[in-house]
Amino acid sequence: MDNFLYSIPTKVYFGRDEELKIGKLIKEYHAHKVLIHFGSNRIKKTGLLGRVEKALKQEKIKYIELGGVTANPMLSLVRKGITLCQKEKVGFVLAIGGGSVLDSAKAIAIGAANPKVDVWKFSCGKATPKASLPKAAILTISAAGSEMSNSAVITDEKTKEKRGFNSPFNQMDFSIENPDLTLTVTPYQTACGAVDIAMHTMERYFSPGKHTEITDAFALALIKTTNELGLKCLKNPNDYDARANMMWASSLAHNGLTGFGRNVIFVVHPFEHQVSGLYPEVAHGAGLAALWASWARYTYKYDLKRWQLFAKTVWDTTDVLKAIKKQEDYYHKIGMPISLRELKVKKSDLNKMALRLSNNKTSFLAGVKKLKYEDMLKIYQMAW
Repeated sequence: MDNFLYSIPTKVYFGRDEELKIGKLIKEYHAHKVLIHFGSNRIKKTGLLGRVEKALKQEKIKYIELGGVTANPMLSLVRKGITLCQKEKVGFVLAIGGGSVLDSAKAIAIGAANPKVDVWKFSCGKATPKASLPKAAILTISAAGSEMSNSAVITDEKTKEKRGFNSPFNQMDFSIENPDLTLTVTPYQTACGAVDIAMHTMERYFSPGKHTEITDAFALALIKTTNELGLKCLKNPNDYDARANMMWASSLAHNGLTGFGRNVIFVVHPFEHQVSGLYPEVAHGAGLAALWASWARYTYKYDLKRWQLFAKTVWDTTDVLKAIKKQEDYYHKIGMPISLRELKVKKSDLNKMALRLSNNKTSFLAGVKKLKYEDMLKIYQMAW
């Protein structure tokens, strides 16, 4: 087991009507003005935004609003939010939505607190943030785990680069998780969420490391249970308990718990970032589903014992290739694509994605097998 730091500082307020506390919770941070950041007008139609506004008014907290976050959050909107925060002297950023909204809010909070550095430099690894505005989330979709993670993923729509960066300053100060807010999530978004949640833990589970039996037990249980929850949520969208467990799985899958003691290296995620960077209409979970089985078939022999444990625990088989096929079939069953062709990715773009992923053949992806440009291209071709 490798050395690790156990620190998950985000407070979570979980359950029905917890969002009604938002005014009192933000008041503890002595913020006089809040930026409410969100995606579509869905939160207006459901009445959620109105409830939040009322709670803030009751505590005499001023607020401004910035909507328009897309499925792959854009750098231009982040910059707009930073400018707005600085102009309006915002002291707190509140994200209402799913992972894209939360990631965008994180970038805004960091950018506003580091005004002398262009926020994109943080995503590119050319600068390190020194501070952040306090921030919180009201989660409406179970998927990305951004509500408890230290990561944020942003896309520069001009260059079509999608980049993520990790920082302690990306941690939400607190997150509100009310499963009722996810009951109206569409079947497609629900399925995308099920993929993303399990993938956050699969990436950790299949990272290099040894002697992590406790961590592995958590990881495999979460993967197996999330697969089951995905089917339950799709069969009965109003199943509160299934939605509640899915929401909590989202947080646990990406707060570090399922990877402690391992040298965590995400591999499938960078592959997918190239896809949705070039094709922003591609939902992150769908892109992951289309790529995972090809990556698995290409690399499983390099850590066979670990794959055998996955096969036995998650899919009750000793045949690794059969387990990979069962996971792939599961994606198909819940309505997810299992090829890049289904996502309308052009075959002619596969080489471009491999070149970007390998920084024009100058770098590689680490993991149980070092993946160079040639490996990356082969996996993209298999997935197509």
